[in-house]
Amino acid sequence: MSNDMSESQVLSKPEHPLRTPFVFLALSTLIMTLSFSGWMALLNNFTIEAANFSGAEIGMLQSLREVPGFLAFTAVFILLIVKEQHFALISLALLTVGVAATGFFPFEYGLYATTVIMSTGFHYYETINQSLSLQWFTKEEAPSKLGKLLSIKSIGALVVYGFIWIAFSYFDMQFKHAYLILGGLGLAITLWLWLFMPVFPQKVIQHKHLVIRKRYSLYYLLTFLSGARRQIFVVFAGFMMVEKFGYSVADISMLYMLNHLLNIYIAPKIGNWIGRVGERKALTLEYIGLILVFSGYALVENADIAAALYVIDHLFFAMAIAIKTYFQKIADPQDIASNAGVSFTINHIAAVFIPVLFGMLWLYQPSWVFFAGAGIALCSLIASQWVNTDSYKKMHAEAIN
Repeated sequence: MSNDMSESQVLSKPEHPLRTPFVFLALSTLIMTLSFSGWMALLNNFTIEAANFSGAEIGMLQSLREVPGFLAFTAVFILLIVKEQHFALISLALLTVGVAATGFFPFEYGLYATTVIMSTGFHYYETINQSLSLQWFTKEEAPSKLGKLLSIKSIGALVVYGFIWIAFSYFDMQFKHAYLILGGLGLAITLWLWLFMPVFPQKVIQHKHLVIRKRYSLYYLLTFLSGARRQIFVVFAGFMMVEKFGYSVADISMLYMLNHLLNIYIAPKIGNWIGRVGERKALTLEYIGLILVFSGYALVENADIAAALYVIDHLFFAMAIAIKTYFQKIADPQDIASNAGVSFTINHIAAVFIPVLFGMLWLYQPSWVFFAGAGIALCSLIASQWVNTDSYKKMHAEAIN
């Protein structure tokens, strides 16, 4: 009894400005960015230069990377014994350790193993991060706060890519040292969060079992199509820049730096804009743009135009906020944690088979991979026209009254 009272009293105290849910999510985002963005920025050059990968091997590696995402629904069962906030930190620790070890295994099966370890931490973290964000932020502030977190993510990524560019351009750093520094720094910040950040209370007790509802069907479909599109960008757009246009580690880092430099300014504005115009208009603009971008990937023969398409493609990722806020508006509050895992699994259904199948297609005709991406964007555009939150607002208002 006394323990419960003391915990309640602590939680009722005014929050320290650096010990708030937003700061926790901001530092967690920074950890994820230091580790995962560094891993991704080095991956294509590392696999080609150190491990002699072709499109087939990189496709297999990326498919293995997505298997933990496909199994993200199991997070809800782990939450039976671990608090969400603690689970997020455990996931970050696993992510950072996997990244730190990557450079020491420059061969096919070694890379597969470290990738699975890294990816397990990454996908569980992303699942819990989405759940905590939608629980800790109100519906009114969520688009803006999520936009700010994307901006923080871009700041972290900018630091990572700047470090990589300097390290490889001026100091001839080895891959293993770069991975070790980025993963080790992320692990150190994770330990700090574990030791010094308080455990924040849940506003609504979450279901500890899988929840799949028919009225979330459109959200599930948009999530599935988003996962398919994301794989084509993550796996093949960057690979094209290296294989077809001969971009170096420094070139790729500079391109990533430009992406995130723009995102620092644009992502918060996109979040605010989504809050004003609504999810349907935001998603419509996104998918029309993606149809044009993927068609451009398929036809481009100029390295500078390819780079421009890559930057535009990356900016559209900020509009994925609209899918999250759409779900927040239509969901029962106690469904958020369970559906975070369900949605990540749905998001990764395509991710398990697209890299392998499209990796083989890449060997035959790379442009077909990107035309398929344009087709996926077209399907997303059609589906997004059924996005409507007004009926759910009315239903929730009637329930309150």
